[in-house]
Amino acid sequence: MKKIIFIVIIPVFVFACIEEDFFGFSSVGDIKSIEISNQASRAVIDRNTKNVTLEIPGGVNLTELKIQALTVSSFATSDLNIGDIIDLTDSALLNVTAEDKVSVTQWTLKAAVASNNPQLPNSDFNTWYQASEGYYEPGENAETTIWGTGNPGTKLLGLFATTPLEIVDGNLAAKMETLYNGDLPAGFGTPISAATIYTGKFDPDKISITDPQAAIDFGTRFAARPVGFKLMHSYKPGPENKDKQGNPLNYGDACDIYMLLEVRNGSSVKRLATGWYRNDNSIPDVSSIRVDLIYGELPADAPEYSKPADGQYVRADSATFVLPTHLTLVATSSFAGAQFAGAVGSELIIDDLELIYK
Repeated sequence: MKKIIFIVIIPVFVFACIEEDFFGFSSVGDIKSIEISNQASRAVIDRNTKNVTLEIPGGVNLTELKIQALTVSSFATSDLNIGDIIDLTDSALLNVTAEDKVSVTQWTLKAAVASNNPQLPNSDFNTWYQASEGYYEPGENAETTIWGTGNPGTKLLGLFATTPLEIVDGNLAAKMETLYNGDLPAGFGTPISAATIYTGKFDPDKISITDPQAAIDFGTRFAARPVGFKLMHSYKPGPENKDKQGNPLNYGDACDIYMLLEVRNGSSVKRLATGWYRNDNSIPDVSSIRVDLIYGELPADAPEYSKPADGQYVRADSATFVLPTHLTLVATSSFAGAQFAGAVGSELIIDDLELIYK
């Protein structure tokens, strides 16, 4: 039975602030996030046992894994840093010295063999948590979820375009509806908020009024080769599609649901596989769709919107076997929502996303 998890965020947040920001120097030495080379999924950080589990694909040399990202408690320091090499044949230790320069927390890093056919956590959209502002986000909590929505960017308007929806008998899905921002934002060329759900993280420090995607770090760690994905969905385009100036367009709104597999190395991002579904027809009943992934460079007649903006693909001689480092999944109720174009009332519902393997 699907469920919504209610979490009281405010007391936890206040307590965290007290520990790390008030009443002297903090003694907290947590690992907040960590990424290493060849990591197959988001690290599992257990703050009770001080263990970190890192999934690594089978066959990877565990003796020379490089730390690629590491975040610890505010003003704390670590004895391992980005660029350091660790050996996870057995386990590795990482010590975090707190802000008070006295308290040291020892963490154990362990490797686990990743599944050859992994699924995305909470891809049936069973579980949602309540943010401090009152809206819901997919996942158990903000720290562990791989999913994000546009809600943190629209909360200042009091709008929450992505919400959990009970379809029947406790079965939850993700509902996305394109909303009108109001007359004042419309006057500044931002008339609508297109609802989205995506794999990635929202950074509130990067919110831009003119660029809804500026605050989103798309993608989650992933190392497998699915041939496609399927999900349940319905779609209802809004009655009148308009551009950001409010001018009617001579075509209707459409939803986008797409998946990208990428190989990232530092600032280099190369496309490994693409699966894209765009639909402008009304689908009133929740039904199943399958979207196949195309590995390597897309054919010349593929829609331009499905191609990488910089034209960077994994080399053809590698695309047949190389593993991705990241997976990006995006679903939105208005395909041009990032340009503030769309039809108010467009509604996309998705449920039970599943990766397909041979």
